[in-house]
Amino acid sequence: MSTEALVVLAVTVAVAAFVQGSSGLGFALIVAPVAGILDPGLLPVFVLAAMIPLNLYVAWRERASIDLRGAGWITAARLAATPAGLALLWLIPDRSIGLFVGIATVLAAVVSLAAPAFTPGRAAYLGAGVVTGLTETATGVGGPPLALVYQHRPPAELRSTVAACFLVGEVASLGLLFATGEGEPGHLGLAAALLPVIAVGAWLSRLVHHRLDARRMRLCVLAFALVSGLVLMLGL
Repeated sequence: MSTEALVVLAVTVAVAAFVQGSSGLGFALIVAPVAGILDPGLLPVFVLAAMIPLNLYVAWRERASIDLRGAGWITAARLAATPAGLALLWLIPDRSIGLFVGIATVLAAVVSLAAPAFTPGRAAYLGAGVVTGLTETATGVGGPPLALVYQHRPPAELRSTVAACFLVGEVASLGLLFATGEGEPGHLGLAAALLPVIAVGAWLSRLVHHRLDARRMRLCVLAFALVSGLVLMLGL
């Protein structure tokens, strides 16, 4: 990767860490399309690895607000669907990963924008867990189903519960990817090298997360996801 591309990726990761630390949504939606444009081979390992320290921090910061019941159902379904997500990755040709990520990103953003208000129950938790297990293991993008479930809950509950669910799922997905030879150790090294910019974004989110207009931030993230996903789909 060139120096210019690395700088673009680092800035993108810092912005994404700030957005997700503030609103509970956005890291993979922002980073995955950009990474797919710069180097499709970074997906999904780099995105999964980069999210682990961020989600660990957010889950700990707002641990008192975690919805343990919902997180339990989501995590169980998410873990059960992880092998199917790996199978989906095997079915996607390397040259088509950018197109697939673009489609997944655009669909996730459209669904997130269009979904009506509702009160989540067990079926919603299980459904979100299954879809997240499929898409996050295959592409690194898994946030929108969880955001849909919690979009009408208090912001602290959304941020902390989504972070906790992600944390368990990301570790499971990475373990399975490396166990089956689909993981590239260099991508873990790249994620580790970008820890300082992740920390900067997370620290900045700490200053504003309690007073941020989460609705506007969410709309900005989804708009970015639509544009970047379309760029990937069109191969621009």
